Amino acid sequence: MRAMILAAGRGERMRPLTDHTPKPLLEVKGKALIEYHLEQLNQLGITDVVINHAWLGEQFPQKLGNGSKYGVNIHYSAESDGALETAGGIIKALPLLENTLDEKISTANTAQEPFLVINGDVFLSEQLTQLPKLAEDKLAHLWLVENPEHNPEGDFYLHDGLVINDFADNATRFTFSGIALYRPAFFTALANEPAQKSEPVQKSEPAQKLALGPSLRALAAQHRISGELLNVGWTDVGTPERLALLNQTAE
Repeated sequence: MRAMILAAGRGERMRPLTDHTPKPLLEVKGKALIEYHLEQLNQLGITDVVINHAWLGEQFPQKLGNGSKYGVNIHYSAESDGALETAGGIIKALPLLENTLDEKISTANTAQEPFLVINGDVFLSEQLTQLPKLAEDKLAHLWLVENPEHNPEGDFYLHDGLVINDFADNATRFTFSGIALYRPAFFTALANEPAQKSEPVQKSEPAQKLALGPSLRALAAQHRISGELLNVGWTDVGTPERLALLNQTAE
């Protein structure tokens, strides 16, 4: 399996800390947020990792190199004209993700192989110990968390292992953690939607900005997303205050 760490955001709410440092390179207990992810991916047995970047993007290869010191191979997806938002960034990186496949494995067998995506600005108190197998009829698997103070209404319901938009009035809605498994076909379809393109996307065409949220909701309405609650501590490190608190409390 391959993985992608999303690291292209500007981090406006983290200013002034992000005026000179990309948010995923901010440190918790003397280690950059993104370094925790690289180490955790290695522990999961994932050694091919794509990192997208835009704002101050040159700092990522300067800090992380080719990933060898973390036991992984890093491939960088530069968004030179500015961040493409989540879905746009993943779509741009798809060819690079495909190029990380083991050459011994046939393209036909890996065309629908899921890959893991992690927001570069979240922190997990413990590593994920195992990844589920994505069902054949599902295009994504999301990890949800209890609603943090900054997102009290949550994003999705979870019912019988499905991520859904609507449920009973007294049901609990949860927050998307920014960690998910996706099939490449999901993003290939997004790139070629009529609203985006009238013709199939060509690799030479400029990448387009595209948010992920609306597409996830559309997929949830079709019951094409499975999910589960994240069973480790999770922090969305979105403000200087949260980063400071994390540095005080993280073990």
